[in-house]
Amino acid sequence: MTTSVSAPAFSADRGDGTYRNPVLDADWSDPDVLRVADDFYLTASSFGRVPGLPLLHSRDLVNWTLVGHALHLLEPASEFRAPRHDCGVWAPSLRHFDDRFWIFWGDPDQGVFQVNAPEIRGPWTRPHLVKEGKGLIDPCPLWDEETGEAYLVHAWAKSRSGIKNRLTGHRMRPDGTGLLDGGKVIVDADRLPGWFTLEGPKLYRHDGWFWILAPAGGVETGWQGAFRSRDFFGPYEERVVLEQHDTDVNGPHQGGWVRTAAGEDWFLHFQQRGAYGRVVHLQPMRFGADGWPVLGDEGAPVAVHPKPALPAQPPAAPATDDDFPGGRFGRQWQWTANPQDGWATQHSGDGLRLTCVRSVHAHDLRKLANVLTQRLPGIPTVTEVELRLDSEEPGARAGLAVLGDAFCWIGLQRDADGSARLVHRFAETVAAGAPPTPSGQWGRERDAAPPRPAPEGRARLRIETRAGARCHFSYDVGEGWHSSGRVFAATPWRWVGALLGLFAVAPTGGGHAGAATFTTFRITPSS
Repeated sequence: MTTSVSAPAFSADRGDGTYRNPVLDADWSDPDVLRVADDFYLTASSFGRVPGLPLLHSRDLVNWTLVGHALHLLEPASEFRAPRHDCGVWAPSLRHFDDRFWIFWGDPDQGVFQVNAPEIRGPWTRPHLVKEGKGLIDPCPLWDEETGEAYLVHAWAKSRSGIKNRLTGHRMRPDGTGLLDGGKVIVDADRLPGWFTLEGPKLYRHDGWFWILAPAGGVETGWQGAFRSRDFFGPYEERVVLEQHDTDVNGPHQGGWVRTAAGEDWFLHFQQRGAYGRVVHLQPMRFGADGWPVLGDEGAPVAVHPKPALPAQPPAAPATDDDFPGGRFGRQWQWTANPQDGWATQHSGDGLRLTCVRSVHAHDLRKLANVLTQRLPGIPTVTEVELRLDSEEPGARAGLAVLGDAFCWIGLQRDADGSARLVHRFAETVAAGAPPTPSGQWGRERDAAPPRPAPEGRARLRIETRAGARCHFSYDVGEGWHSSGRVFAATPWRWVGALLGLFAVAPTGGGHAGAATFTTFRITPSS
């Protein structure tokens, strides 16, 4: 008899031996998965946010927790002092070889990097450049236990290289430090009728074949392909193994295959969901009589399915809430660029104390490096935080934001007379061909609602996110909750979902700009 278990608000575990998709309902883009003994690990793209390369752990492929990050600074550091939201870490691959964990990723502007560590929690090495070049993305290594050789496959970003829709293979040094040849195109999808934008390859050895699982057709409308060859350098046969069919899962895109200790096969992949980013689905997988993999329900994504045959685990999900003990923030938070000392200060009490960093971009959150962010959940939620503006600096401001290619925030600002006001502002993107604005390519920040007095310099702030990532803002400055402004529709960046952010900033000038303190950050599901 199955006993029902009450699951955390964001867990995909239904408590009855089944799970629902997505298993990670937020922007864990380009996931790859690995099993070591009885533990499963997952990493994902982190683009320009720091720390990067998130590390998630599970015992059942359904309930996941965030246990750390493998990349603590983006390199070269000078390139990431300012936000580069869609650059940086693209599509990592996670592997275990020679008693070490390895992560390879492509930076589209620099080349293929790797880091490695003896344990998943580190210490991780500094990034090592394996192959330099523009447009080198989505790398995946393979250490072939049958031959003792090592290989690397990668895709191409047309925006940097002028090349796409093909996969290049190399022999690699077994220590992962470099490549042994100039590379060869091993899959040219221009020669495959109907195939376009082939990318995201994951490389495996199984049943005497080299396997490449790779998506094509674009993130919103594409499909998952499988390729196999007896020789790494080809020729490869191909087959479509997962596509939308009549489901709600558009363009089931790149991910990774993992086998349990008992021999069950599973596949984790992402689905592009607009402002919510790339959410992660878990598909059953098996090999058919003809030796080809069959994913999902005969090639269609599943919505609900029995969990893997693994020991029962407590329901879990990556953390969202934070009380900021001692001024420290949890693993779920990332800066929008490489951080600098003094942005957040530790202290003896609770609460996040952010310095009001002086910036010429004080009125455009998209250009600020000192915004502390976490992922926007993919279900309707209510986000709340308490804020105290400690800075007496005229123009100093702090608040809670929804950040994307357009942004909106609500918070407090210090006036020239020393008083504090509750402010609510937004900025939209500028259409192509429109006249330039003071903010450059983006729109000017404007009031979403008239400023209001905040006599104590304190406020409770709330964002209720409803279907379609439509955001409703409200505030409490001591007189109860009040709605503020019109509905704001969250927007993604080009590759990154919308983010929730906390920030403190001040206009340029001399002297110390003070700080702002955030307490009791909570995200709860709403109906």
